[in-house]
Amino acid sequence: MSTAGYTYVQVDTGTHTNWAAATQFEVKVGDTVTVGPGAPMSNYHSKSLNRDFDVVYFTGSITVAGTDAAAAPALPAGHPPITGTQTNMTLPPGHPALSSTQSGQALPPGHPAITGQTATPNMDLTGIKRAKDGKTVQEIVDARKKLTGKTVVVRGKVVKYNAGIMGKNWLHIRDGSGTAEKNNNDLTITTANDVKLGDIVLVKGKISTDKDFGAGYRYSVMIEDAAVTVE
Repeated sequence: MSTAGYTYVQVDTGTHTNWAAATQFEVKVGDTVTVGPGAPMSNYHSKSLNRDFDVVYFTGSITVAGTDAAAAPALPAGHPPITGTQTNMTLPPGHPALSSTQSGQALPPGHPAITGQTATPNMDLTGIKRAKDGKTVQEIVDARKKLTGKTVVVRGKVVKYNAGIMGKNWLHIRDGSGTAEKNNNDLTITTANDVKLGDIVLVKGKISTDKDFGAGYRYSVMIEDAAVTVE
């Protein structure tokens, strides 16, 4: 189904059936396609289709078998040309923001470049004090099973930040505890609050574990819908 400059395809992998969408392209029922990495949009309502979807994977690339490259996108009739320097492109209502954390994602030709905020590996994490009655990042990650569903408080520095993905702001914090080798030095947070890279923040919220949003977005532990205060 094509509408508002996007084509929606229902793909049967043999084990799962999923909906995906990309900038409008030519495809027919029975074609074999490869869906590139994308952002899952849960409980998505398409106004132009007047249809609800349990989940749609919005992606920059859907390749039709037998073609030499990703299906060529077509802009809606009358849409002005877009260039790689354009930064104010309007996405369909409810479309999740695209993030540089989606490694390997292929964007349609002419799509404006997308950027995220990720700290350099040597960001200073010294002097970050444990929150009052709170836990460290390492303690939360290591005890995630026991902490599932419980409210915790943690202080850390924002080392990665992407806004507006699935209607939430996503950040990663570190406090100097844990190690990359043990994968217990970083904690993912979703929130309605705005922050920026390098902020020291106080986070309060409930622990969620084994979250799978699809399209490679899997988290063994995270804090969802947290109250985040910049200190």
